[in-house]
Amino acid sequence: MIENKFKELVDIVRQLRAECPWDKEQTNDSIKAATIEEAYEVVEAIDNKDYDELKKELGDLLLHIVFHSVMAEELQKFTLENVIDSIKEKLIRRHPHVFGETVVNGSEEVKKNWEVIKLEEGRGSVLDGVPRNLPSLQRAHRLQEKAAKVGFDWEKKEDVWKKVIEEIEEMHRSEKEESHEELENEIGDVFFALVNYARFLNVNPENALRKTNEKFTSRFNYIEKKITESGRKINESNLKEMDRYWEESKSRV
Repeated sequence: MIENKFKELVDIVRQLRAECPWDKEQTNDSIKAATIEEAYEVVEAIDNKDYDELKKELGDLLLHIVFHSVMAEELQKFTLENVIDSIKEKLIRRHPHVFGETVVNGSEEVKKNWEVIKLEEGRGSVLDGVPRNLPSLQRAHRLQEKAAKVGFDWEKKEDVWKKVIEEIEEMHRSEKEESHEELENEIGDVFFALVNYARFLNVNPENALRKTNEKFTSRFNYIEKKITESGRKINESNLKEMDRYWEESKSRV
């Protein structure tokens, strides 16, 4: 049964903490970067639709959840049981349309109720809970989503697009000024406006840019491969040749 398998995993982690020199040295702080890395590896497996790899990466992420909890337990901060109880209670509390008498019409009402419930739980702002260390593109998207759930949003996507154009024009005007800080601010406004427009198109900008990064990497690798095959290094090529291979790569990558 799954309960037995989960207990076996917890017992293994506790044994490692007691007997493995490396595991004994770790803290919540020392492995936090690895935890983030594991989450990104889960996302990569999902993007690749590699379910065998996803299975493995979810296991790695689960290990980190158990590991963090066991270390906190040793510090007498909380237990793994507390972690499980906390998420169980939160799921029930934030889904009154499933576990209570609340009636909703569609997922949009569910999301709006979710934000209201969070405020009732004591959050000072609708924007609380969006981690500051999220990638900036992703954080912008989440901030906009949360504000929109309580009605602070544009009514028409055409107006959002006008805002994008307005921000781009302001960025161009700021290029003529001396202030690098002002230019940086205006470029930030352009990104924020584009994220907002992507949201209106139901496109996750973080996913979109990640795919473009991968596409660029694949196509540039093709350029490197072709130049290497000719017995030269990439810095021995020129822009005209690289552009030719770039166009060629579009039909192959």
